[in-house]
Amino acid sequence: MDFLNPRALRWKIAALAAAACCAVAAVVGFLVHDATRERGLRVGTDRTLTRLIAAEREYDRTGRAPADIDVRSRDELPEPLARDLATFVATETETEPETGAETETGAVTESGPPDTGPYATWYDADPPDWFWMWGAVAVADDRFLVVRDDMSTEVRSLQLLDRSIVKSVLAALLFVVPLAALATEPINRRLRHGARTARRIADGDLDARIGTAGRARDEVTEMASAVDDMAAALQRKLENERRFTADVAHELRTPLMGLVTAAGLLPENDEAAGLVRDRLRALNALVEDLLEISRLDAGAERARLDPVPLGELVADVVRRTGTDTRVGTVDAEVVETDPRRVERIVVNLVTNAHRHGAAPVEVTVTGARITVRDHGPGFPADLLERGPQRFRTGASERGRGHGLGLTVAQGQSEVLGARLTFTNAPGGGAVATLDLTPHASAA
Repeated sequence: MDFLNPRALRWKIAALAAAACCAVAAVVGFLVHDATRERGLRVGTDRTLTRLIAAEREYDRTGRAPADIDVRSRDELPEPLARDLATFVATETETEPETGAETETGAVTESGPPDTGPYATWYDADPPDWFWMWGAVAVADDRFLVVRDDMSTEVRSLQLLDRSIVKSVLAALLFVVPLAALATEPINRRLRHGARTARRIADGDLDARIGTAGRARDEVTEMASAVDDMAAALQRKLENERRFTADVAHELRTPLMGLVTAAGLLPENDEAAGLVRDRLRALNALVEDLLEISRLDAGAERARLDPVPLGELVADVVRRTGTDTRVGTVDAEVVETDPRRVERIVVNLVTNAHRHGAAPVEVTVTGARITVRDHGPGFPADLLERGPQRFRTGASERGRGHGLGLTVAQGQSEVLGARLTFTNAPGGGAVATLDLTPHASAA
């Protein structure tokens, strides 16, 4: 079923839409996540600095730190804070640090109000238990006020935001993917109609057209219009070819009959007269084949079906060819078919086997199937791939001929609704098989 085919166009478009949605969501989500994280860090830094400034003022006034503030030595400070404070002290005589400048360790040094020491903050984003914003300020030699502020609220908010973004993307995909698949259905329907029409044209229905009336001028319509134009051009060329073949055959028939009549007046024992009669017979057969092909191309032939004992019919037809051909039957059936057309096919296959193959030529009737095999060079690759083509014998080693016999046989088999196939035997030789079973044409 096309709807469940993962390689169908609708699912490729749906996958592309889903990928585009994911890409947009990833970019927007990253920007929102980064902006929220920066805002949380600013809020945490401001809160920590506020507590630190208040604690420093309390310490300057009373000589004691508030209860929630630690007083530590330099060795007791977290390493990023200690390093940042040391860097600030070492460089403050050379240049003033930028307010809020972030160091490589993640610590932020603040200059603070006048007559206050430098402040350093550090966001500990990888603790064993939770996330903390640290702050420190020097209040005496080797004495520092240390603040540790809980950042759990900001972290939870960021995590909830990330989950919300992921849920929103999944919800959007649940809506976008089916919608994209359904939105492509009109295009898929038009493409399937075009494919069916192209197959009908390939099967010989040259009047079939996709049709573009009332369609929007999009790429599918342009393709359909091009296919219709191609089919129309192909139909014109084939009709011209058929008309030319029929006209040539009809025009040749009248003078040919005069030549045959004149050749009948020539002496019977004259060698030249015999050669003329032989060539006239060949020319007459060629003209008859051309007329038959023109009728087959025009679709004017209709089969008249009768019950026929296939084994007896084939044996009689082969006997009347006057050739050295072996005939065998295995459970031959009585088949509803047109005996005249079966005879035409068998005669052409046997004649072709003797002309282009090599002895022994064998005809086998098995059920409703007729097989003709020779032991020559076999059918050429071009014939096996494309089927018989008029005025082409395929290879010089296959001998002389016009290539019309197999073309006529192929056309007559189509009129019968039978299946004619051409293969080469593993041991060498050409094999032609006519299958007259009712399902043969659909196989």
